[in-house]
Amino acid sequence: MAGLIQKLTASGGSESAGFLNDIVEQLWPNINVAGCKMAKDIVEPMFASMLPGPLATLRFTKLDLGPVPLKISEVDVHKTDHNGIKLDMDVIWEGESDIDLAGNMVPKFGIKHIHLKGRLSILLAPLTNVIPLIGAAQVAFINPPELKLDFTDAANIADCFLVDKAVRKVILSIISSMAVLPNRYLVKLDSNNDYFKTYLPHIGVLRLTVERAVNINGPKKSRTKRFLDKIVKDIPDCFCKVKIGAGEEWRTSTKKNDHNPEWNESHDFLVADHDQRIILDVQDDDLVGDDDVGIATTTVKDILLNGGSQELDIVHDGVPTDSKITLHAKFFNLVDDASALANTQSDVDGGGIVGLATVLIASALGLQGQRDELNPSIKVTWGDKEFYTAVKSYSPGTDIFNPSFDQAFQVPVTADLLANPPNFRIALLNKKDEVGFVEIPFSNVLDAPSLVKEEKFDVGSGATVRASVSLRGLRPAH
Repeated sequence: MAGLIQKLTASGGSESAGFLNDIVEQLWPNINVAGCKMAKDIVEPMFASMLPGPLATLRFTKLDLGPVPLKISEVDVHKTDHNGIKLDMDVIWEGESDIDLAGNMVPKFGIKHIHLKGRLSILLAPLTNVIPLIGAAQVAFINPPELKLDFTDAANIADCFLVDKAVRKVILSIISSMAVLPNRYLVKLDSNNDYFKTYLPHIGVLRLTVERAVNINGPKKSRTKRFLDKIVKDIPDCFCKVKIGAGEEWRTSTKKNDHNPEWNESHDFLVADHDQRIILDVQDDDLVGDDDVGIATTTVKDILLNGGSQELDIVHDGVPTDSKITLHAKFFNLVDDASALANTQSDVDGGGIVGLATVLIASALGLQGQRDELNPSIKVTWGDKEFYTAVKSYSPGTDIFNPSFDQAFQVPVTADLLANPPNFRIALLNKKDEVGFVEIPFSNVLDAPSLVKEEKFDVGSGATVRASVSLRGLRPAH
């Protein structure tokens, strides 16, 4: 475990970052303007698709983040394995905002205070020998941040809880999709930056096993409630939901009528950072709606440094309970070794991860047509998995005939998928219409140097797509 432990404990040492706070304070008026524009352009359109009922009509009528800048502390600097520098830092913002929202049949209300807290990771890569010396900056929260909003006017009375929960959910969903690991918000510092050198791959795969929980009774109850529970014999039917970062959630099976459920069920998670939080949400499966038993948390680093096993306290609404849950973990490195991919066998029921396929889409080149009629995007298909890049449109200063996408897509490789691997398919779209495609045989990637097939792929009609397709196998970390 020496190599893994060395990685887990590596640190450049935390700094208070007073000078960074001075810079942020000077830049805050500019950050305010940019942040308000992003909220108007990104957050507001999402209200229509994500908020219920009349709240879907909400619009910003006033938008000012206020004079108080965010504060930075505990900065830790790391050199990455891919020619970059990573700065991890705590950020906290007690914003005194001046924000008003209104909608159809929704009285105007405001947001007067925003509390945002989290640990931010800024990746500067690749490092170059040409000014500004850094090709791009990528920003992401290592874990979903904490967000609290204080409302005024109508939202501060009868419908406060609904508005608070709904609006926060939209904002946090957008933050997660854009800038919670493994998602990173990319800012090019060099217009000629090569995305293939900018992209930072996942660091490995964590195989988690939820073993058992004990004393599942939920939060402490009154004497009357305990008496009623004995009468109706309310014995919990428990399951556990597990989530790491912005990745997909996984849940165990439900164990019926058991205060001490045993699952012994495993699942594989892609890991982007050792400080990513593992969240276990234990719930009681009821016909009228699942009841929250409580939450247990740890991090990838903590469980691995603890030898791969932990018994965690379950907390309900911030109140400790007598319940505990036992978790085991095993970490695998991702390696460019075809034999590791071919020989890996997963011991996860239902098929775990034996490798990882990654498709990077940098740009399309040589598009034809009228610029105002071009809305290009790229569709990536492998087996039953489909992914789409953002759709581009013409605006002054952009080259719509050679658009950059700079997006990455990952597909976990299972043993079943490896037994009869399909071709990778990259298609060029205009609006919803496919205008060309290329298929890349799995064997071509497997036989490529370092298991990476990277080139400008001809998709027809004189257009090419600059893409990289790579494969990685798993090897237990030591």
